[in-house]
Amino acid sequence: MMKRDECLKVLARHRGDEIMVPVYKAAQEWIHISPSDLNYTFTGAMGQGSSHALGLALGRPDKRVIVLDGDGSLLMNLGTLVTIATAAPKNLVHCVCENGTYETNGAVPLPGVGRFSFTAMARAAGYPKTYEFSDLEGWQREVGRILKEEGPILVTLKVEPGELYPEDFRRLYSVERREAFRQALQRG
Repeated sequence: MMKRDECLKVLARHRGDEIMVPVYKAAQEWIHISPSDLNYTFTGAMGQGSSHALGLALGRPDKRVIVLDGDGSLLMNLGTLVTIATAAPKNLVHCVCENGTYETNGAVPLPGVGRFSFTAMARAAGYPKTYEFSDLEGWQREVGRILKEEGPILVTLKVEPGELYPEDFRRLYSVERREAFRQALQRG
């Protein structure tokens, strides 16, 4: 099992000009680990991160889009796996931070923990590539290669909470940040 923030720091070292779509706890950590105007943190309702990422990937096929989804969030919108696989955006990497809980809501356990696999569900839905990592060394070794592959790709990251980061909900949903994101997209 990896500490989520350590896992995200590995990803940040490989980040270029990708659009990042982090949700919930990953979003709270990501805005500190890898601040950027291309961080799209405006998904709102639980389960919508992957759908927003798909829209961004289809609207901007010239840019890689990486969603940092939560397992509870994805569980709320499993239909997105079929939709993404059918749309087949080559520029989408769908990372699922799996910790077995609805962490934002007090770490309430997910139903069926240990009885399902997001990578297996993604393969069954039609994702051409899936990966799963539970150790930081494996993730460090493979992340650079994975980010260069054509998507859609689903990566399950088995994580647990790491360092505590200050939560900033105003930053996540601010009008100013939305405008900065819009301008960053326009610039290229």
